[in-house]
Amino acid sequence: MAVNETRLTAGPTDGPERGLHWVPSASVEAGIRCRRPGGPHERVELEPRTLVGVHETIKMTPMSELMGRAFGTAAAELGKQGAFPAGPPISMYHGMPTDTVDVTAGFPVAHPVTPTPLVVVETLPGGPAIVAIHTGSYDTLTQTYGELSTWLLEQKLDLAPDMWEECLVGPDTEPDPAKWQTRIVFPLR
Repeated sequence: MAVNETRLTAGPTDGPERGLHWVPSASVEAGIRCRRPGGPHERVELEPRTLVGVHETIKMTPMSELMGRAFGTAAAELGKQGAFPAGPPISMYHGMPTDTVDVTAGFPVAHPVTPTPLVVVETLPGGPAIVAIHTGSYDTLTQTYGELSTWLLEQKLDLAPDMWEECLVGPDTEPDPAKWQTRIVFPLR
């Protein structure tokens, strides 16, 4: 991604920084090459990646409990195999969530790993995608999803059934929720 290209972010929920806004992008993101900047999104070309994580179908309400447990389990299983995360934690959502969600939460890896009774190995697909960056608490993610979903519907894009979130900056590295960043990835068919 070139320095003069932009990406979509979502700011705090009140004041002039509320909602989605553009900020310059200064570095190449792992596995992503920009295809076409502009508009209320960033269109990118993804490289396929391998995800190792815990796969469950759960009610929407205990998501934070699942994420903490899943990331810990995935990291431990990677360590047992002498492997390491090759990027930030990822939550991959299979199909449209309702009152339940089918999710795999774990880490991308660069080297082959073996599934175990505790973790699965899945592929994050390559190809075109729409990406947005949410800045702020996880409590405000629904606002970003609402704005992005409206735009995606207006564009009549053919979305793949699975999408994911990448925790670029979160509570493990930043105590201020206003500075947390979550990359939202919608692969296209």
